Amino acid sequence: MAEDPLDDVLNLEEQLYEQGYREGIADGTRAGRIEGRTFGLEKGFEKFLESGRLYGRSIIWANRLPNQKRPDSTSAEATETSQAAIGDGGLADHQTPVALPPLPNNSKLAKNITTLHALVEPDSLSTENTDDAVTDFDDRMRRAQGKVKIIEKMVGEDGAKEQVEAAGPSSSRASTGSGGQMATVRDGSW
Repeated sequence: MAEDPLDDVLNLEEQLYEQGYREGIADGTRAGRIEGRTFGLEKGFEKFLESGRLYGRSIIWANRLPNQKRPDSTSAEATETSQAAIGDGGLADHQTPVALPPLPNNSKLAKNITTLHALVEPDSLSTENTDDAVTDFDDRMRRAQGKVKIIEKMVGEDGAKEQVEAAGPSSSRASTGSGGQMATVRDGSW
């Protein structure tokens, strides 16, 4: 039996469907990898940004503990440092360096700060993309956030995080308005 010359025309819809399906699978695989990698980078950045923020807070709190050695403000080194900061534009001529007040002498507070610091120390955090490493990182971050809440309650800084979150992710700066209250300015400048 001879092949019908119209078979190709009658099967054209099926052929185009198969071709479109194959091209869609190939394009979806490529686009999925790109979107997945972008999403992974975004989430990784967010996680390490939070861990860096907590690490910075742990350093500040650790340096505010009363048993920490502080440089003598009358020493020549401290004077040179403050003069360099003024000369480099770090402080205006009319401003003086401000030290944060020391934290209460409390062994539980010191232990919580030390634990927080150990949980978020960058050298000990894994950047591997394995299930175990991600689970460990997330677990450490949850524990660190719990420690932060405990430390905030102990030192009386309960509203610090809410104030930062209320300002929003847009670039903002704080300025003191009349009456000494903090006002947030969102004009896009630093």
